[in-house]
Amino acid sequence: MFGGGEDDRERDASDYERARERMVERLAGREDLDESTLAALRAVPRHEFVPPARRDRAYEDRPLPIGNDQTISAPHMVAVMLDLLDLDSGERVLEIGTGCGYHAAVTAEAVGPENVYSVEYHESLARDARQRLDRLGYGDVSVRAGDGHEGWPDHAPYDAAYLTAAPSDFPEAVVEQVRPEGRLLAPLGTTSQRLVFARRRPDGSLARETHGRVRFVPMQED
Repeated sequence: MFGGGEDDRERDASDYERARERMVERLAGREDLDESTLAALRAVPRHEFVPPARRDRAYEDRPLPIGNDQTISAPHMVAVMLDLLDLDSGERVLEIGTGCGYHAAVTAEAVGPENVYSVEYHESLARDARQRLDRLGYGDVSVRAGDGHEGWPDHAPYDAAYLTAAPSDFPEAVVEQVRPEGRLLAPLGTTSQRLVFARRRPDGSLARETHGRVRFVPMQED
């Protein structure tokens, strides 16, 4: 258990850093991940995105509740999604489902905070994520509250888009906001979900690849 008193902050920071390094080492030994993905996970303090009562479990490889019936994704899933998108610095990325902001921060390590645009259904989560990202040095990540099915057309076209909640299929508006040859990634399905990577063809259709079963919270519907 990590400490929590005022005099323990420096020790806690060191404990969290060691726990984060152990988490990354475990992932590196289990998954075939690019070094840039591992570096992004090392850089982002996941415990800062977890409710205080659950911070002693922040570096377990598991999802954790964050309120509003939402979760912070397991670290291995964030890593796998980042790896599949194969992002380059400077690419513009749309995230649907900000949640606590952790996945956005990891993505920001890959492309730069100013290139991440995130839409969150719940106003309270969007507000808290915006404040948290700013406090942790990711203030240039753009976050707004809204219906993720509509994407964020103001900043399109995007090089890539990903969803952190499961719709039945890629939302049409999100697909249209990704440039030709751009990438999309989402857990798709209702009773049974699969992680699906897609590349947008010039005619607007999608070339799809399925990457196994997953379990995410359902995408919110208005």
